[in-house]
Amino acid sequence: MAGATELPQALERAHPLLASGARDPARLHPAGYLDLIGAAAPRSTGAVQDLMLTGAVPRIYERWWRPALGRVAKGAFGPGMADEHRIARLLLGLSPGDGVLDVACGTGNFTRGFGRTVGPLGLAVGIDVSEPMLARAVRDTAQAGLADRCAYVRGNASELPFVDGGFDAVCCFAALHLFEDPMRALDRMTAALAPGGRIAIFTSTRGRTPALRTLESIAGARSGSRMFERWEVRRALERRGFAEVRQRITGITQFVGGRLAD
Repeated sequence: MAGATELPQALERAHPLLASGARDPARLHPAGYLDLIGAAAPRSTGAVQDLMLTGAVPRIYERWWRPALGRVAKGAFGPGMADEHRIARLLLGLSPGDGVLDVACGTGNFTRGFGRTVGPLGLAVGIDVSEPMLARAVRDTAQAGLADRCAYVRGNASELPFVDGGFDAVCCFAALHLFEDPMRALDRMTAALAPGGRIAIFTSTRGRTPALRTLESIAGARSGSRMFERWEVRRALERRGFAEVRQRITGITQFVGGRLAD
């Protein structure tokens, strides 16, 4: 790691999980996360990602932004935020002592939940590109008393800078559709998992009617969000060696999970 600054406990445990090429340029940011990219942030895919990089969205993300957008996308009778956390836990099957990676973690609301589940012997690592989001994640995690088991990294979430097989579980909620190359991102998530590891994804899915699909295409082009076909993510996981793949579609969203073959 660049410099001689001593890392906080959770980051000290997360540091060996970084790929060798990512360790030397890593720097401890004053906000408390490990910065791997500095000014070399990946290119934005559109308006939604641009908003995530501002200082305004992190202040309202967990209470207003994410629940409101989720409610519109999941439909009036779709699962709420508490249900999303429950679905993530069920798909990931976390146990005390596990290592879990939260891809595009935002303000760390799911990362902290994973930290509570894996306990002090486990480790939850959140990665995101947004500096304001990560600063908020570090602050809220410390206030929750989980800084010993939750670490945050600023890096390219679609080119995960971690060693192969380093995690027992990988979660990517509300982000895959924003990546420039989502299939490459799935490749890297798969590589980050140990044999038998579990994955949980919450992302978009196309509607059935021509009118709805036309509206989705227009909205997606303007926002930078991709709309996946209803079979696309499920089959992508199966092609990458995941078994027991489960899918739940609600509104124009889907939850998909599976277990990597041993």
